[in-house]
Amino acid sequence: MTQRVMVTGVGGQPGFDLAQRLMELGCEVIATDADPLACGLSLPGVTARLTMPVTSNGYGRELLALCRELCPGGILSAVESELPQLLMLRSDLEQFGVRTWLPSWPMVEACLDKALFYRLLTEHGVPTPVTWGPEEIDSIPPRCVLVVKPRRGQGSKDVVFCQTPRQARVLCEVVPEPIVQARIEGREFTADCLVDRAGQASVILRYRLLTKGGLSMVGETFHDVQVRDRVAEALTAVEATGLCCVQGFVRECPGERVLITEMNARIAGGFRLAEAAGADLVAEALAGLWGQPVVHERLSYRSGVRLTKCVTTLDISDTQPDKSAIVPGCRERSQR
Repeated sequence: MTQRVMVTGVGGQPGFDLAQRLMELGCEVIATDADPLACGLSLPGVTARLTMPVTSNGYGRELLALCRELCPGGILSAVESELPQLLMLRSDLEQFGVRTWLPSWPMVEACLDKALFYRLLTEHGVPTPVTWGPEEIDSIPPRCVLVVKPRRGQGSKDVVFCQTPRQARVLCEVVPEPIVQARIEGREFTADCLVDRAGQASVILRYRLLTKGGLSMVGETFHDVQVRDRVAEALTAVEATGLCCVQGFVRECPGERVLITEMNARIAGGFRLAEAAGADLVAEALAGLWGQPVVHERLSYRSGVRLTKCVTTLDISDTQPDKSAIVPGCRERSQR
């Protein structure tokens, strides 16, 4: 029987690629997004539906109505901001026969709140960049290169680097809900992770060789026991389960070699590299969604596999089919 899966947030790279990969695995995909221009709504083969923004009062009611209409067997979210809503709707979704594999409340809160994430990792002894609130700027050392970012931001939106606490104080006036962190130099990495319901984790490591707008455009897989163990410690600290990704830096300098910077309670935008290197990430996540055991042996991978992304054309459509609307591309030169 063909599995029907709803994928939310197909306008972003994680949701777009996830919908595409599920179709490659033989699933029927219901692709949803709150933006009518979301690229994933134009994916050939999906059942596309426009939804309310997660901040709308009717979001939950509309989602349940959509599930009643289209009868998905399961739902996979690619939008962290909607996870609190989905957790509250979990029992209602199950009544409609829609399976979920959602992160825990502590994990969602930690991934959405960078200040809380810092406190949790620090309490568990996981090295992470020192983080201050705006009210703590006076305690920042004078020769400390800094980054100011939103406490609840995503991607690289509103992230600003600066050289002094004085500059950070000014930036805190314009960055929404700001935090200030010590800037880390080194090789940036992402770990694609799948944590089964018993807490066992598989970790696929890849360097972020070229990043644009917070998305890894060129990456390469690697093996490093210390990095893997550090990622596993972070997963334990936030009580992770299901698909997620962890980011950090590997440094070649005195002090801690591996630092964890953030975690997302969803599949990563660059997960295709993990699969290209041999890890059946989505297939095993799908097995977990249906309540089957995750086979971690199928999540092994090769190092040294490189993936390059690019912007391409997905769809061209005629929004004005009336041929009378055609106008000449140039205008005749007027006579003098």
